[in-house]
Amino acid sequence: MRSSLTMVGTLWAFLSLVTAVTSSTSYFLPYWLFGSQLGKPVSFSTFRRCNYPVRGEGHSLIMVEECGRYASFNAIPSLAWQMCTVVTGAGCALLLLVALAAVLGCCMEELISRMMGRCMGAAQFVGGLLISSGCALYPLGWNSPEIMQTCGNVSNQFQLGTCRLGWAYYCAGGGAAAAMLICTWLSCFAGRNPKPVILVESIMRNTNSYAMELDHCLKP
Repeated sequence: MRSSLTMVGTLWAFLSLVTAVTSSTSYFLPYWLFGSQLGKPVSFSTFRRCNYPVRGEGHSLIMVEECGRYASFNAIPSLAWQMCTVVTGAGCALLLLVALAAVLGCCMEELISRMMGRCMGAAQFVGGLLISSGCALYPLGWNSPEIMQTCGNVSNQFQLGTCRLGWAYYCAGGGAAAAMLICTWLSCFAGRNPKPVILVESIMRNTNSYAMELDHCLKP
């Protein structure tokens, strides 16, 4: 089983898979932001949350200690987080598609050419840029009432108050940066150039076919 990738291309495929899985996993995990409410730890991502308050008996607030996504897209606390959800999700999907194609290139001959590899690298750059844009949009939602309740009622855009950024936020941003800088550069050398022998054989085969058709037409 021959590969359509060079040695650099194999490294590119591995790093593409790592960055795509890292960014996508971080996107789905609700550990972008950590705070506390009613004495209980609370964490958020863009569309998920762990631990939330509900009305108990006597109209008192109690904390439900479980993780889940918001009931609907409109229930996401701020417009900035809604945009972040869409943009980051699109970037993760793009990185995963490129990573899948790169892994298949390790197992299939003539799947990824030098030009195809560069095009896939451009797609990775776009995917990383989308995720980075999502990370940049995320702090714009820190002034929503739900976040302020968790961050000591002193948070604002780009001001965390008593909250702190979680490890998933850094992993998403780190995966995007690696895809944009490292994977995009490696993709320029990932694919193999077409073999001259294969090109010559293809040209000769087409020439012979045309000659036979022409000879058949000229015969009375």
